[in-house]
Amino acid sequence: MATRGVLYVHSALPAVGPHIEWAVAGVVGMPVKLDWLPQPASPGTVRTESAWVGEPGCAGRLASALLGWPVRFEVTEDASAGCDGERYAFTPSLGLFHASTSASGDLVVPENRLRHLMAAGDDVRLGIDRLLGGPWDAELESFRHAGDGAPVRWLHQVG
Repeated sequence: MATRGVLYVHSALPAVGPHIEWAVAGVVGMPVKLDWLPQPASPGTVRTESAWVGEPGCAGRLASALLGWPVRFEVTEDASAGCDGERYAFTPSLGLFHASTSASGDLVVPENRLRHLMAAGDDVRLGIDRLLGGPWDAELESFRHAGDGAPVRWLHQVG
């Protein structure tokens, strides 16, 4: 059973682009050539986005492959039969964010994470914002706008 998603590399140094392509190719099992465009929100960097089709869990494998590189990225995976969707976001200053998503694309916060937040005695409003990825959204928003209308290339995972 296949699912689909989108990989957004919001900013990377041009020299890192081939390494990212190699890492993504290792996940999807085929050579990858991404279309890199200048990132106006961060002069001197580039951005790309690519839709993908693969097995459930591919988003997590893509996110893992990109960790450690000096990049800002997001990876989404649509929900599929028997599997929740996923959203990953990474910024160098915040680290990795992960959340499950419903079939309609809403973020799903597990009960145990809410219980932990309430038991910790922290500011619940700030805690919920963090559970929903608010800090990552705030940092990535200017990078996302730079990609409005950008071309998308499809990647298909080799079975």
